Amino acid sequence: MVDRSFADLSLAAWYDRLNPWGPGDDFYLDLVMSARAVLDVGCGTGRLLSGARRAGHTGRLMGIDPAAAMLVQARRREPGVEWALGDLRTVRWRAEFDLVVMTGHAFQVLVHDEELSLALAAVRAALAADGRFVFETRNPAARAWETWTPDRERRLADPDGGVVRVWHEVESAPATDRVTFTETFEGGRWPHPQVSRSTLRFLDEDALTGFLTGAGLTVVERYGDWDRSPLTAASPEIITVARPTGWARPTH
Repeated sequence: MVDRSFADLSLAAWYDRLNPWGPGDDFYLDLVMSARAVLDVGCGTGRLLSGARRAGHTGRLMGIDPAAAMLVQARRREPGVEWALGDLRTVRWRAEFDLVVMTGHAFQVLVHDEELSLALAAVRAALAADGRFVFETRNPAARAWETWTPDRERRLADPDGGVVRVWHEVESAPATDRVTFTETFEGGRWPHPQVSRSTLRFLDEDALTGFLTGAGLTVVERYGDWDRSPLTAASPEIITVARPTGWARPTH
């Protein structure tokens, strides 16, 4: 789960333990390995691009994230990748990448129309004429936030031998497409619980398509889960593959 709590260095080190490599990472790694130049927006601790480099990717790999603490982890993991501090509103590229990805539900952090439109415009500018933009959001019809309750806490072993408890709590039932929740870390070396507050946006299929179209991007594929199954009301994800509008599929 992407949220702003991991901007803190003491929490960033826990990100991969709370979010271990899974089917979604395999899905994106396959895409990265087939692309020459890749931009990972909201790259976090850098495990996707680091994994691609270790798997033999020899092209350009660049990750950008607004949290300096996350980039500390990324640079430690793989110095052979370009890591940049910032976001799509602060850095500009021009047709430099044939793949742009946003993983870990990072897309949902863009909660306001203006920042979402600006980010998508930047993605469009960064893409080559035949490039792809691939990202996922949680399907609002699946109502994932209903499982973000304190009774579903995670317990992880601390390096000092203690236990760190982590749990989420939604502040109130969503009245719009936004959900605000808290994430609490307790135990370990922290003398007091560490609590962060975040808001995520849950856009449905039509709304996503509308924003993409407005930015000059056209949806070419859409899946409901990492096995590339069709999107249904019960699907946990809305996985979108978009191309620059006007892109034509090769005929040979």
